[in-house]
Amino acid sequence: MPDAVDEADVRRIALSLPRTAEKIRWNHPTFDVAGRMFATVPDDATSFAVRCPRHERAELIAAEPAKFWVPPHEAHSAWVRARLAALEDLQELYDILLDSWRQSAPADLADSFTGGDPFTGGDPFTGGAADR
Repeated sequence: MPDAVDEADVRRIALSLPRTAEKIRWNHPTFDVAGRMFATVPDDATSFAVRCPRHERAELIAAEPAKFWVPPHEAHSAWVRARLAALEDLQELYDILLDSWRQSAPADLADSFTGGDPFTGGDPFTGGAADR
């Protein structure tokens, strides 16, 4: 069985995406691309929050309620939380973070970054905020 996904994996993957920086907001680590927040690890680090269009969020939560949820105070936002323990693997975490990153990144950056396959040709999880 693969190792559980944790907060360190969120940080490593988020920072591997181009022009990403980590900031502390609300006493939580948050991750920005070009100055726009795309992920955070709130509360007790058992989940993480990412951008999700509100019209897609209800369907996502209905399809996988053990994985995705929204706390009441975020109900009117365009964010969703994912439980780290419910993720299948690092690939799923990468896909979720990349989707949120693309929603926040400037269009030219998002369009030019292919994302590729992070699991071949090197380790994408050891990189920093360098452009790819």
